[in-house]
Amino acid sequence: MSAKSQPTDYKGASQDSSVDSGVGTLDLHQATLFVFSDLSWDGVLSRITQASKNLVQARYAALVIWDGKGGVGTLIYEGFSEQEIKHLPQSLIEARPVEEIKRTGKSIRVSRICDHPEMLNLPEGFPPIESLLGIPIMSYRRQLGQIYLADKIGSSSFSEGDQHLIEIFSAQAAVAIENAHLYKQALLRETELIQRNEELGLINSLTGVVSSSMELSALLSEMLNRILSLFEAEEGEVFLAEKTTGFFNRFFHDAPMEHQLWKIKRFSRGEGFLDQIAQTAELAWTHNLADEPSLAQDVVESAGYGTLVGVPLLAHASVVGILSLAFVGERKISDREIGLLKAVGDGVGIAIMIARLNRQARRLAILEERDRIGMDLHDGIIQSIYAVGLTLDCARMMVDEEPSQASERLLEAIDGLNAVIADIRTFILDLQPSRMQVSDIRKGLQLLIREFKANSPIDAKLLVEDDAILIVDSETATSLYLIAQEALSNVAKHAHASRVWISLRKLDEHISLQIIDNGTGFNIKSEPNRLGHGMNNMAERARQIRGELEVLSSLGEGTTITVLVEANSEYSVSESINNPSTEASALPL
Repeated sequence: MSAKSQPTDYKGASQDSSVDSGVGTLDLHQATLFVFSDLSWDGVLSRITQASKNLVQARYAALVIWDGKGGVGTLIYEGFSEQEIKHLPQSLIEARPVEEIKRTGKSIRVSRICDHPEMLNLPEGFPPIESLLGIPIMSYRRQLGQIYLADKIGSSSFSEGDQHLIEIFSAQAAVAIENAHLYKQALLRETELIQRNEELGLINSLTGVVSSSMELSALLSEMLNRILSLFEAEEGEVFLAEKTTGFFNRFFHDAPMEHQLWKIKRFSRGEGFLDQIAQTAELAWTHNLADEPSLAQDVVESAGYGTLVGVPLLAHASVVGILSLAFVGERKISDREIGLLKAVGDGVGIAIMIARLNRQARRLAILEERDRIGMDLHDGIIQSIYAVGLTLDCARMMVDEEPSQASERLLEAIDGLNAVIADIRTFILDLQPSRMQVSDIRKGLQLLIREFKANSPIDAKLLVEDDAILIVDSETATSLYLIAQEALSNVAKHAHASRVWISLRKLDEHISLQIIDNGTGFNIKSEPNRLGHGMNNMAERARQIRGELEVLSSLGEGTTITVLVEANSEYSVSESINNPSTEASALPL
């Protein structure tokens, strides 16, 4: 609105145009700075109302901002009591000046409102207003809102100079309102971007969890924490379906025992809200929590829960579980959130299925290992003990008639028992757990050699070079230790060797681990079965540390296993140098 526009003047309006331009300009400058010192939407509107009221010393002020759809979006008041404000919104919106300014885009200045009671349509008992000044807020010929000032302090009416001053100020206010609107939109976009990033993070974590081998309880704990945080839910519980009975058991909840949302630990078909989700495989929500008998109503009331959301956890179109989320108060669920929750349900459902398959695979692996051990025991140790028993039984019958032969049979039985003991020790060595992390490869190999000697008659020697210790990190050390353990187990079980040598050296830019035995050896091409599970394990461990495994063997000439790993020059374990191996000796390599 231009400052030169002519106001619509009602009967009795003052035509006094006197104004101290110096003081007015200074006040206007300060008011403009006051308004532009805030960028928030509510802050800017409040400052415009205060500044316009103070500029012309009005007793009352009101600011109307349109919502862009033909209606009122915001109303701000200054100078009115709380009781008076209760009657203002409808009265002001329906008042004649509002429609007049909105229609014409021109200011209104009235000297005596009491002469025109129909103008403001004020309720009965409302304090009388003597004078009124109404100014449109214009931006590029578009009306953003209106400023209303009533009852000039120290004067019976507003002057033309007051009108001129507020019209100039309204132009500044329009710029501030546009800026605040842009800032508000930027904040909304930033909030939406943050939320989208959080949603993307949730989906990415689902992808990672689906491809991981996490235990089911850890998987659900991680995902439930993320879901509660993203959707700002107060509590969540997960029920998982049994494969055979059709029941759903409560598997995981995120609340203390006394605060559990559901008082049931399991439910079957035909039982309320949860069954609806299980039957339809569709997401659902309800605000009527008091009608759900399976809920712990004391928890619902004390926590103030007003909305319950149920998400089916799907795997191959089957409901493998149900996720329930509780919200304080009545929570609206948007279409975007529905889509995201469905994606979460699909992702978590697949992760549950994979976790169960991994658990089954581990169980099968354990059973297979038990079968292998049983077969080895039956084919080897048990049959050896049975043979010793037959020898002893034969010696018993020869004691009286052929004592010398009986003595020979007893010696055979003793040798047989010693062989059985050696076999048992070999099994013990082979079945030792390999979960340890090796930070000092020298000490780890020393310990391994001592255990090998204690459980095997084979002599073993160890050489560890200081240069190799300096460039081996913890991950590589652990893998090399486990490879050496596997190799020694094979020597004890299959090589029929009397000596074995282990060395750890630095060769150029590589670390070299060698295990050499003087056993019977084997033909790699004609006996591929000798390169069985143990050799595959060693090759896989070498690959994991970016190394290579080489096996050389010939009949009657023993076996040599070599692992070459690229050195890590940034790693140093200086304390290892201060603990040289007490078993180191030169190897015939």
